[in-house]
Amino acid sequence: MTMSTNARLDEQVFPVVAAAGLLLTSTLGDTTYVSMKNYARCQIVIVIADGTTVTGSTITLKQATAVAGTSEKALAFTRMLANTDYAAAKTMVETAVTNNTFTTQTTNSKDSVYIIDVAASDLDVANGFDCLRVDGTGHAATNPRGAVVIYNLYGARYSGASPLVD
Repeated sequence: MTMSTNARLDEQVFPVVAAAGLLLTSTLGDTTYVSMKNYARCQIVIVIADGTTVTGSTITLKQATAVAGTSEKALAFTRMLANTDYAAAKTMVETAVTNNTFTTQTTNSKDSVYIIDVAASDLDVANGFDCLRVDGTGHAATNPRGAVVIYNLYGARYSGASPLVD
């Protein structure tokens, strides 16, 4: 995939706010599913503003055969970028992920950022899986600014293809 240096970012990326506010607390579909059917990759950005008595959130990825969550199962991933104290430094650190999950930081009153990049080919496409979402469990004590999950889909096969429909 080649991106034009003259193209605007909004012409190359389809952003989706998957969740905003207090979230990452249950397995009840905290975030929106998006279809990768018409995209090559999805950059997932998770931003968390923690309050006090933080427990962190266990982050996993889920894949499905439709944006409704049909036949949901875990999606394997082995790396992410993390910044567990965004106020202190703006550097993202490549971090290994074991067992397809990681826990967000647990230090009180810290803002953190996590980025996961997924290729459409990482999904179980042979069995019809082309949708994904973030799943977070166990998080407590997010401050009033909460948490936000954004999907930046890129490498569109067709101009204007919506990742919110099958």
